[in-house]
Amino acid sequence: MSSAQDPFYIVKDEIQDSIDKLQTTFHQWEHIPVASGEQSRLTKELLSNCESIEWQVDELEKAISVAAIDPSLYGINVAELEKRRKWTSTARIQVANIKNTVSTSNFGGMRQELMRMPKTHQQDRSAPYVAIDNDDFISSESDRQLLLIKQQDEKLDELSASVERIGSVGLTIHDELVAQEKIIEELGSEMDSTSNRLDFVQKKVAVVMKKASAKGQMMMILFLIVLFIILFVLVFFT
Repeated sequence: MSSAQDPFYIVKDEIQDSIDKLQTTFHQWEHIPVASGEQSRLTKELLSNCESIEWQVDELEKAISVAAIDPSLYGINVAELEKRRKWTSTARIQVANIKNTVSTSNFGGMRQELMRMPKTHQQDRSAPYVAIDNDDFISSESDRQLLLIKQQDEKLDELSASVERIGSVGLTIHDELVAQEKIIEELGSEMDSTSNRLDFVQKKVAVVMKKASAKGQMMMILFLIVLFIILFVLVFFT
C-alpha cells in the first residue's frame, strides 16, 4: 500500500502539521514579556495543544501495536514498524520539551506575582476587604479553569471520534484493496488457462483441417463456432 493510501501517514501528516504550528506558537511565546496578558494567553493555548497532540500520538502508538501483531496483514514489515515507532517517539519528545518549558515558566510567573504582593496589607485596616477580593479572584480563576478544562475535554472527545473514523475508513480501504488484488490474480490465472486451452484447440483444428475434406471442413467450422460461443459464455458470464 502506498504512503498516500496508508491511514498511518494520513494521521502522521496531521500530527506533524499540529507540531509545526505548536513550535511556531512556542517561538512567539519565548519573545513575549513575562507575566504579560499575551504570554498568559499563549501559555494556555500551548498547554492545551500539547495535551491534544500527546493524545493523538498515544492513539497512533496503539494502532502501531495492533499492526505489530500481524504486520503482513496490513502490508508492512518489521523495518516499517520500527520507523513508525521512532517517529512517534520523536514527536512525543518534541511536545514534552515544549510542555515542560512552558509549565515551568508558568509556575515561576505565578510565584513572582505572589512575591510582588506587599506585606503591608497584613497591617492595613483594609486587610479584610483585600482578603475578600483575593478570595473572589481565586474563586473566579478556579471557575474559569474548570470551564477551560471542560471545553478541552469536549474538543478531545470530538478529536477522538474523528481519529476513530479515520482508522475505521483506513482498515476498510485496506481490506477492500486486498480483496480486489486476490480477485484480479484469480481472474488473470483463469484468463491464462483459457488462453492456453484455446491455443491447444486451434492447433488441433489446424491439423484436422488439413486432413479433412471440404464437407468435413464446413462441419468443423460450425463445430468451432459453437465451441467458441460456449467458451465465451463460460468465461464472461459465469
